[in-house]
Amino acid sequence: MQTICGANCAECDFKGSCKGCRETCGRPFGGSCVAAEYIKAHGLEEYAEFKKTLLGEVNELLEEYGAAKAEALHELPGSFVDLAYPLPGGEKVRFLDGKKVYLASQVEFGAGDLCCGVVADTEFILVCRYGEGGSEPELLAYRSRR
Repeated sequence: MQTICGANCAECDFKGSCKGCRETCGRPFGGSCVAAEYIKAHGLEEYAEFKKTLLGEVNELLEEYGAAKAEALHELPGSFVDLAYPLPGGEKVRFLDGKKVYLASQVEFGAGDLCCGVVADTEFILVCRYGEGGSEPELLAYRSRR
């Protein structure tokens, strides 16, 4: 398989379910990929700048919640990072598309077994807190980037 963003498919944990970037015109899991779409529209160098800017925005949000800084954002399929968040009435909702590829990171959150996760694309940044294996997720922020 060949990529649009330069990722090494041989080292990817999702290679068994991925249909390839170039082979699918940037839709390796059936939905759009933030990296492929951005690179096709603006080029690889601009994508690197976009990720750098987005990482700065992410770290500002993480700081607001007392979480460690993210060192990088990684392309991940929505199915891997789409947690179901409980609402006050007990209903659980998902905010992501499992077929899309987003930029994401996981950092330590305070003392204990909690992590803070971030998922973003060109339109939004989502910040959440959760336990081992994504258990007991709590949505902390869902902000528009516009």
